[in-house]
Amino acid sequence: MKKKTANILSTILWAVLAVVLLWLSMRSVDWKQFGDALKECRWEWVVLGMFLGLVVFWIRALRWRMQILPFDEKVSRMDCFNAYNICMLVNLALPRVGEVVRCGYVVKHSEKGEDGKPKLSFEKALGTMVTDRLWDIVSILVIAVLVAVFLWDRSGSFFKGDLSGAVASKMGLMWIAVAAVVLLALFVFVVWKLRGRGGLWGKIWGIIEGTKEGLLSCLHMRRGWLFIVYTVLIWVLYWLMCYSCVRALDRVPEFASLDLGDALFLMFAGSVSSIIPVPGGFGAYHAVVAGALTALCGVPFGIAMIFATVSHESQAALNAIAGLVSYGAESFVRKKH
Repeated sequence: MKKKTANILSTILWAVLAVVLLWLSMRSVDWKQFGDALKECRWEWVVLGMFLGLVVFWIRALRWRMQILPFDEKVSRMDCFNAYNICMLVNLALPRVGEVVRCGYVVKHSEKGEDGKPKLSFEKALGTMVTDRLWDIVSILVIAVLVAVFLWDRSGSFFKGDLSGAVASKMGLMWIAVAAVVLLALFVFVVWKLRGRGGLWGKIWGIIEGTKEGLLSCLHMRRGWLFIVYTVLIWVLYWLMCYSCVRALDRVPEFASLDLGDALFLMFAGSVSSIIPVPGGFGAYHAVVAGALTALCGVPFGIAMIFATVSHESQAALNAIAGLVSYGAESFVRKKH
């Protein structure tokens, strides 16, 4: 009961933060100007961006499946695809909970072993998911280097001002994170020392072992080069998705001069905003991306919010549609069979 209450309070807290960030971002918007810009929007480019997003979901599913195959060779591409879609749907309301849901989904559909249990345990699935997200962090760091090296003349003010200021303001949280990692390491060490006693300690160690195997799954993949290709494709498509939104708004004078380089920088800014675990990225994405656009091109923040809104809401709509279709396929189509 206490855990359930804590989860509810945590969800409410992050939802309130999302609302506050969204209000702070939107309060300087000239709504007449906002509406006029939407009338000028070329929606065919927005639809193209949503289609590219769906392709990203499919490639992400293929990449994640490569990590699962060492544990269950019969896991299907469609199961991984549906799991990821449903994950994104859940994350719209409950940040980070979707990751747990997608692990549970593939475990539910995993082939049973001789002992009657799924070959892919939840702990192993969780480990593959964590590895999947770690690769995203590595990718974002690589993109940050590329942006800093090739676009410093345009993005330097963001790195020196907005981003460094944001990092400095979060130093307290960073120290808390470091302390949490240290405590986790101590906990794992204690469990390792007591694992031989069996009982609860043995079960906890079993969970840790399963998660570790999932984390190391990338070392046992066949055709590891394909995993790298998928990763590059994912981020190139994210780049093109962002560029699609740039083209969608190029009739608005403030956005007319934006190019592929600007789209790369805005994609990086949007990725950074995902660090804040608010429902669906609402508020956080708008504030960071609009701020980045202001720092990059001097676009007034209120006008920059137009781009952030079109970009974010189109992808939120995709997350909802893809997730609902996958959920419907799971709930109705499979049950009939």
